[in-house]
Amino acid sequence: MASNGTTIENGTHPLSSDGTTLSALPKSWHFTASLPPDAAFPTPADSHKADRDDLGPRQVKNAIFTWVRPEKQQDSELLAVSPAAMRDLGLALSEADTEEFRQVAVGNKIIGWDEETLSGPGYPWAQCYGGFQFGQWAGQLGDGRAISLFEGTNPAIGVRYEVQLKGAGMTPYSRFADGKAVLRSSIREFIVSENLHALGIPSTRALAISLLPHSRVRRETMEPGAIVVRMAQSWLRFGNFDILRARGDRKLVRQLATYIGEEVFGGWDKLPGRLADPEGAPGDEPPREIPKETIEGPPGAEENRFHRLYREIIRRNALTVAKWQIYGFMNGVLNTDNTSILGLSIDFGPFAFMDNFDPNYTPNHDDFALRYSYRNQATIIWWNLVRLGEALGELIGAGPEVDSESFVTNGLNFDDEAASKPIEERAHKLITQAGEEFKAVFMGEFKRLFTARLGLKTYKESDFNSLFDSLLNTMEALELDYNLFFRRLSTLKTADLQTEEARQKAAEVFFSQVEDVPGPETDKEKARKRVGEWLDKWRVRIEEDWSTSAADSEERVAAMKKVNPSFIPRGWILDEVIRRVEKQGEREVLKRVLHMATHPFEDAWTGKEFEDGPTGKGVYQGDKAEEERWTGDVPQQKKAMQCSCSSIISEAFY
Repeated sequence: MASNGTTIENGTHPLSSDGTTLSALPKSWHFTASLPPDAAFPTPADSHKADRDDLGPRQVKNAIFTWVRPEKQQDSELLAVSPAAMRDLGLALSEADTEEFRQVAVGNKIIGWDEETLSGPGYPWAQCYGGFQFGQWAGQLGDGRAISLFEGTNPAIGVRYEVQLKGAGMTPYSRFADGKAVLRSSIREFIVSENLHALGIPSTRALAISLLPHSRVRRETMEPGAIVVRMAQSWLRFGNFDILRARGDRKLVRQLATYIGEEVFGGWDKLPGRLADPEGAPGDEPPREIPKETIEGPPGAEENRFHRLYREIIRRNALTVAKWQIYGFMNGVLNTDNTSILGLSIDFGPFAFMDNFDPNYTPNHDDFALRYSYRNQATIIWWNLVRLGEALGELIGAGPEVDSESFVTNGLNFDDEAASKPIEERAHKLITQAGEEFKAVFMGEFKRLFTARLGLKTYKESDFNSLFDSLLNTMEALELDYNLFFRRLSTLKTADLQTEEARQKAAEVFFSQVEDVPGPETDKEKARKRVGEWLDKWRVRIEEDWSTSAADSEERVAAMKKVNPSFIPRGWILDEVIRRVEKQGEREVLKRVLHMATHPFEDAWTGKEFEDGPTGKGVYQGDKAEEERWTGDVPQQKKAMQCSCSSIISEAFY
């Protein structure tokens, strides 16, 4: 059987500018060819011949994944595809109209596998991982309702994505669950993953969503089932290492880390090397193209390739969480099994975007301690990174001895203090030092993006307190909408802010028109004055940065609008879309909200020509009234919504 990472080129078909066909898309199975499978079903044929009920749930050890096929579905309905994701994978949008695509999208057709001969170059699989949930070790978790199909490579750009179904049936990792996904959570993930990508925030992607009319799923109530086709350059997460560390499987820790360095990141030489001054200037850009065997750093702090791997993961996650903070996005469940090796936004449960600015807000109804609130996200990501550092600690701490025969064979021997102490001390020093790098990278990205959202070309140290901090404090005190503030700021002209009276008049645009008062400070005049004082400081910096003559130029306004979205998929909008699709049978509304989510910076959508509209290139015809309502003031009773346990516990366990 050819489960060996073979790449299916199918390259005889010419690739049009609009993409290729699903059958012609180059496919591979590097993940399953490189890492050990579940010993209970060592080959795809063993898994395929087994009754699906025999596959689990159960504990799986000494393995990274299990071969498992999706459940068969009947009369599925393809609700929507993402033109942006289709393009990035390299597929023609017209492929969504084919029967092959529709069957693959719900798991009825297995690409790379012949069911008659029980052979082929590839077969679906589910990952084994564990995780710390709300700070506590949760044991084995794994892909309880996600099944990966193949790796597809966009032939035009050479980028490889692992294509996966979510909600396609039970796996060995389903625990006490059914392996299914409900339409409600599937729509939420379909929209938000594509929106985050459009905002420039690293994220897993959503290719398609299908309704399963014969699937009724028990959560808090009975709900319709659905399947989302997802894709990511890797679905590996910190939890993949957590489970191996918990089980003391040091051999697999090294094997998985090596796979990530060589396959996921494209080679050891692609990883960031030692900083010139790791203690004094942790925010500097590190060198790359460091040979695999190179050891960098002074005695006691030698950095080998596994530390360079750790550094890459740290830097990617620091950049991503900074972007979350800048756009007011909250994942809601930042467990280690929901934290990506690639620094992607991943596994969307009770997520939300900020409405009125409140740093203590969490969209997770059950997060009573506010562990995953907006304020704590960067801290929690670092906490998760420390857990990853502990899993990689032996490899990091080994320093120059990481490839010695004795270390590879025996590892860290705690009974030999003379040999183990330097390894422990080196790992502790390097991980602690990495914390400073994480903070520096996070703050550098936060400052860069905040500067851009304010329309400034350059950052001055005084801006942090004078503009950034004072603005956030003002937003919190007056309960101003976080993202609407920046978009509306984009439209203001400094020429209209020259007097205190003019600034206070301009401040009116930031207060909701559906409320009687601007917030807890019920004195409207006092509230307008406070915003006006901030606008004066902003005006001065804009004129300083752009020059007075260019401060109100179309270039400055356009630059601000490119980073300040007019549309974000707020909870109340998604709830409305879900209700209209599920209860009222609408379909086009899902495509309309997706179009806005994938083009979030537009002033308007209806009547404008797009390259990648719902049906391809052309003038988009949407619903103008709907667009205006979804980009306007948030209804008071729909602000700061939270998801109940049905989106967290039920959807996680079932």
